[in-house]
Amino acid sequence: MSAGKIAAIVVGALIGLTGLGLLIGSAGLLWANETQRDADGFFTTDDFELSTESYALTSAEIDLGADPSDWFPSGLATVRLEATPPGSGEIFIGIGPEDDVDSFLEDVARSEVRAVTDDDARYRNIDGDRSPDVPGEQGLWAVSAVGPGSQTIEWELESGRWTLVVMNADASPGVTIDAVAGADTDLLVPIALGLLGTGLIVVIVSIVLIIAAVRTGGEPTTAPLAEPGGFGPYPVLLEGDIDPNLSRWQWLVKWFLALPHFIVLVFLWMAFILLSIVAWFAIVFTGRYPRGIFDFNVGVLRWSWRVTYYAFGVAGTDQYPPFSLADADYPARLDVAYPEQLSRGLALVKSWLLAIPHYIIVGLFTSGLVWYTTEIDAAGNEVAQAGAGIISILVFIAVVILLFTGRYPQGLFDLIMGLQRWVYRVAAYASLMRDEYPPFRLDTGGREPVTAAPVDGPNSGPGPGVATLPDEV
Repeated sequence: MSAGKIAAIVVGALIGLTGLGLLIGSAGLLWANETQRDADGFFTTDDFELSTESYALTSAEIDLGADPSDWFPSGLATVRLEATPPGSGEIFIGIGPEDDVDSFLEDVARSEVRAVTDDDARYRNIDGDRSPDVPGEQGLWAVSAVGPGSQTIEWELESGRWTLVVMNADASPGVTIDAVAGADTDLLVPIALGLLGTGLIVVIVSIVLIIAAVRTGGEPTTAPLAEPGGFGPYPVLLEGDIDPNLSRWQWLVKWFLALPHFIVLVFLWMAFILLSIVAWFAIVFTGRYPRGIFDFNVGVLRWSWRVTYYAFGVAGTDQYPPFSLADADYPARLDVAYPEQLSRGLALVKSWLLAIPHYIIVGLFTSGLVWYTTEIDAAGNEVAQAGAGIISILVFIAVVILLFTGRYPQGLFDLIMGLQRWVYRVAAYASLMRDEYPPFRLDTGGREPVTAAPVDGPNSGPGPGVATLPDEV
């Protein structure tokens, strides 16, 4: 693949990632709008406690477009605060202009609430030597409530600089409340729809860019490797030749040497996902997987398999993988037989339903044997522990044996190849490339098992440019 095509795919993938982020944000807003409001339509916080030994609790400055040059729309949102004192005391809560509140509380000891967390609140204590007047008798409040028990205020946001004040109704020192804050706005749905429309446009642009890069001329992504009928029991070919002269130590640095491939593959897999969505629509409406997209996606699988084989997925060769989607002279080979026709109905359920049993098994192979956990250390910090799958453990055992003996155990290699063959068959099936259900079987060894006859049905045979195995191997 040329550098220009890779650059176009990378740019398309980045644009697509941005579009997917907008779509996810839209879905999140719509979900929150429908499920996270209370009976009155407010989004609310959990209960939190605020307390001070001084005369008042105040908020930090609330600046809502106070500068004349600032644009602040009316009706942006309505906020609500519910405050409950301990026992039967009477409290006052109110919101007023910052300058008027500062004059009212001048030289009055108070605590300014700077932040509220799940466990605590942070305050800035302001000293003073004057007792305040009774707050409920002041005419400065935009909205206020006073009385015994729970008190609630609702305030529609208004431009200006404002301060929230909580005091005892008689202006005595020592203020403690349990509070719940809430907000209501009608803007979530318009914002969500705007994100949805923008996200769809961005994703479509990225898909068009990637498809244009895939469809432009250049090297073919497939090349015939063998005579018809050599795909084995499943129309996904995965093979590997173990290097008889493997370095004892090079596997220690392959993770670093393969970093350029990992970076490119991140973008290629973004493109793979976006194009698979396009392919899904094509299959549902036409019953065919677009050949250009198919070849590109097979190329991504092929590239991934080479890097996997080189690095810690097998570590079966020291030959550096080529930067190419096309078939190449390399010890690791992968191909998928192109299906002339695919089931429209199966396309609706293969990836998310029918493949679930295989997902569970493949999860154990790749990451699920030692699972992710978190623990709390002596300092109270959360420590994460990553997981590992059967394949990683077996490869680690194999390379440790290689380090001490200079030989890669053939039995372990055959078993690892069988596990990887299972993984890639499921990947091709879940990516809608084939309708044949992957077998629950380990076909071990570096070569696909020999079958007596080619794959049956309309999808059988290699098709144009599809790889199969030579008889002599």
